[in-house]
Amino acid sequence: MPNVSANDLKTKGVSAIEAVLAHQPEAVISVRGKERFVVMDMEHYHYLRECELESALTQTRADLAAGRFVKESAEDHLARLQRAS
Repeated sequence: MPNVSANDLKTKGVSAIEAVLAHQPEAVISVRGKERFVVMDMEHYHYLRECELESALTQTRADLAAGRFVKESAEDHLARLQRAS
């Protein structure tokens, strides 16, 4: 994944990021030679969030199908959480 140094970002601004994003879905920002941040356009971000939510839904459906859930009142749930901590 192509990197954009913090110095490039300081001197070239957003255009340094745009140049990378024109060819890649994500750009890594490095600070003092170490990768620190990832930047992406909003469309790609929304796509990744949708994937994350779809994965959570799939895991939840699997838990329900396998019986890995507890049915209880809100009060019982809070009491169980307090006992666990």
